[in-house]
Amino acid sequence: MRWRFLLCALICLSSAHAKLVRIDVEQRSDVLAGRAFGKSGPYECIRARAYFAVDPKHPLNRGIVDIAKAAVNHAGQVEFSADLFMLKPRDSAKGNGTVLLEPPNRGGKALLATFNRGKSAVDPADPASFGDGLLLNEGYTLVWLGWQHDVPTGKALMRLFAPVAVDVEGLVRSEFTADRAVMQFSLGDAGHLPYPVADPGGVAITERDSIYGTRRVIPAGEWSLENATAVRLNRPTVAGHIYEVVYAAKNPVIAGLGLAGIRDVVSFLKFGDASGSIRRAIGLGTSQSAMALRALLLQGFNEDESGRKVFDGIFSNVAGARRSTFQRFTQPSRTAGPMRNASYSTTDQFPFSDANSSTAVPKIFYTNSAYEYWGSGGSLIHTTVDGTADVPLPANARLYVFASGQHGPAAFPPRKTSGQNLPNFNDYRWVMRALLTKLNSWIAEGTEPPPSVYPLIRDRTLVPVAAYAFPAIPQVQKPDHAHHPVRLDFGSRYKTEGVAAKEPPVVTGPAYETLVPQCDKDGNDFAGIRTPEIAVPLGSFVGWNLRSPSVGAPAELLGNTGSFIPFALTKENREKNGDPRPSIQERYANIDAYIPAVREAALELVRRGFLLPADSDSVVRAARKYWQWAHTSID
Repeated sequence: MRWRFLLCALICLSSAHAKLVRIDVEQRSDVLAGRAFGKSGPYECIRARAYFAVDPKHPLNRGIVDIAKAAVNHAGQVEFSADLFMLKPRDSAKGNGTVLLEPPNRGGKALLATFNRGKSAVDPADPASFGDGLLLNEGYTLVWLGWQHDVPTGKALMRLFAPVAVDVEGLVRSEFTADRAVMQFSLGDAGHLPYPVADPGGVAITERDSIYGTRRVIPAGEWSLENATAVRLNRPTVAGHIYEVVYAAKNPVIAGLGLAGIRDVVSFLKFGDASGSIRRAIGLGTSQSAMALRALLLQGFNEDESGRKVFDGIFSNVAGARRSTFQRFTQPSRTAGPMRNASYSTTDQFPFSDANSSTAVPKIFYTNSAYEYWGSGGSLIHTTVDGTADVPLPANARLYVFASGQHGPAAFPPRKTSGQNLPNFNDYRWVMRALLTKLNSWIAEGTEPPPSVYPLIRDRTLVPVAAYAFPAIPQVQKPDHAHHPVRLDFGSRYKTEGVAAKEPPVVTGPAYETLVPQCDKDGNDFAGIRTPEIAVPLGSFVGWNLRSPSVGAPAELLGNTGSFIPFALTKENREKNGDPRPSIQERYANIDAYIPAVREAALELVRRGFLLPADSDSVVRAARKYWQWAHTSID
């Protein structure tokens, strides 16, 4: 009955000032057959399509690129829709009053895997997908809304359905980095939908052997187009080489409407439900979805058309210094990083901080791993752009860096894939669970969260790569550079109209100076939140991993990946191999010495507010698995 009332309220919004017009429910079902979650009771799952209509002349909407070129309805509004997925307490009064909205990362859902430690699932339905039920036990209402128009088809992914600017033409740039020899590659990014080529005679394709290497034009006779959406070469690609395609396309999707949809769904949940069951909203994103939330702040979408604050809090996880961009012919999947859209990207451009980017200022938690400093310019959110001085965070923000972490913790046990080292399994997701409770308490009760914890120039825990003091470990090559965003000129219309006239853009000055966390004699980061894996280590956990020679460009960073470089088990093996780091045996006489140290490190995190008390036993159990694996898998 409550949901029917909600639908009626939504239908009544179809006035001259409509935003969220209606929700068409496709399926409504009980979560896990009506299982009760703590004091919240049973949850229900709602799969739906949300329909919107926005005024293109409203001051908060005029900045959406090409909105003035969209078709309008009889009321002069631009219509669009998006997939909607919601998990809510069946009895809304039993919820905690906070909605968590996650912009889907490339159409998927990560909240349950990250915070409930559930199995990753596009359509969570079985007990494994819901993990230990933390978010539901706490009473959160969970919402996902499609905001990206180019997600792959046929995978039950969530998407935005937005109009196009009809007959508008412009330049599109596609970049493909080969990890192996192939004869064909898509003009879309990593399986995403590309813009088709409008003029086959105007396509320019180049090849280069490094990020900033010289481009070699591939003559027209050496390639052909496949269905106007892929390139077929006459010879195979070279692993580690970068292939760039610039071409003309038509009918750009008005992609910025995705942010308007997020704004208007959250606004309705907070202000449109007469029961008042939702009193707060937190936008929570990881990687690409965190970049979308940073764009929402910069572009003023944290204020609804009635001037009310939308999100009370933002939890931006592992975005680094990047944010999504919504220029004409934008491809939201293309995010800057090592060897993937690595150069000339719109997503890592000034301004890097969110300070003063919105008139409706939320409380913000930034969380980054060590990888973001190596691979996505993470230092730029709290230093000057020349890397010479720290910049204080605004009062509404906290920054927590996961020392010696990678972009997302690797599965355990780690297995080598495309990197020179094992990936990094430092599992800081336990810390994220505690931080979410702190953010919600800060918003709901005014309780100050723990102070920020991150590396600083002034105490020499944040340094240039040349000063990075990683130990000299035989057979381990350390990086000689980090990812550096560069200053770019896309043409005179880019900043004012979102239209790129220069593709590729012109580099206009020196690279922005990025810094990296300094490490201790074991190779683990000094600064940041040190999980028990780092405080009581069995090896070096680092935020970088170089590409394997098998995928080419072995001096370059492997995207999103850190390294685990285990200690030798014994002093004899360490000395035989020339490893300067003390062995596991030299550090801990046996497991009875190791586990108490892990338990004390976990309790210290609890005392500081970085670990839920109920999670400390789980952290210790994980450490036992690490110990057993180290003693059966490390030479």
